[in-house]
Amino acid sequence: MRLEAEAVVNDVLFAVNTMFVSKTLRCADDVAYINVETKERNRYCLELTEAGLKVVGYAFDQVDDHLQTPYHETVYSLLDSLSPAYREAFGNALLQRLEALRRDGQS
Repeated sequence: MRLEAEAVVNDVLFAVNTMFVSKTLRCADDVAYINVETKERNRYCLELTEAGLKVVGYAFDQVDDHLQTPYHETVYSLLDSLSPAYREAFGNALLQRLEALRRDGQS
C-alpha cells in the first residue's frame, strides 16, 4: 500500500502545507498512513486502505482507535471536507490548466 500512498501524496502536495507517508507507523499490503498539514495548519494522520482514506488522528503519526470518521473514496473528497484552502488551491490549479490549454489551442 506504500506505493499507493506515495501516489496520493504526489497528487495533492501542491494544495497542502506538507504531506508524507509516515515513517513511524507500519505500512503493509493492506494499509498505509499519511501525515498531512493543511494550509490552515491543521494536522491529520490519514489511514489508506482498500476502503479508501479516513482521518485516524489529529496529529502526525497518531492513531486514535476510538475516533469514528467516515471513509472517503478519494483524497480529493477527504481534503475537500477538511480544508477550504485546499478547495481554493485545487480550483486555482484547475483554472490555470484550463487557461494553458486554451492558450495552446490558440497557437
